[in-house]
Amino acid sequence: MNAIVALIEVVSVIAIPGLVLFVVAYGAFKRVKIYEAFVEGAKEGFNVGVKIIPYLVAMLVAIGIFRAGGAMELLSVAISPITSLIGMPAETLPMALMRPLSGSGALGVMSEIIKVHGADSLIGRMVSVMMGSGETTFYVIAVYFGSVAVSKTRHAVPAGLVADLVSVVTSVWLANLIFG
Repeated sequence: MNAIVALIEVVSVIAIPGLVLFVVAYGAFKRVKIYEAFVEGAKEGFNVGVKIIPYLVAMLVAIGIFRAGGAMELLSVAISPITSLIGMPAETLPMALMRPLSGSGALGVMSEIIKVHGADSLIGRMVSVMMGSGETTFYVIAVYFGSVAVSKTRHAVPAGLVADLVSVVTSVWLANLIFG
């Protein structure tokens, strides 16, 4: 297991710089004007950012009400008997529930959990894996689908929720396997 942990640490250090280097090298190989393409993409990103601000504010207010009203804690207590069967500590439930809603909310929950339990604890590592493997399903649907006026999401919500469930179960399994 120490070899796996060491391999994960090495890969995590070189992943982002390696990806950036690969994109630049591939663009140069294809003779793409990399800087101009980057600036054009940044312009488009700024325009998208301006379009999604109202939807972003609405989603963040709704999440704040959900947490401040105590609904997060009630839901955590109701689900904890089920999660304990798969080896998921009750302390990780707020993270599993927040991740599909908001990335910044999930980051806040993860920070609180790590302050209490420590970054190197099983719980700290488990929520870190959840943070990295989950997606902000409802955020994406509310903000991005809303900004382009998509009203029928069809299979997006069920597919996103299944992916979120798989990421939580896999995070628990891997954290228990590697760090447990």
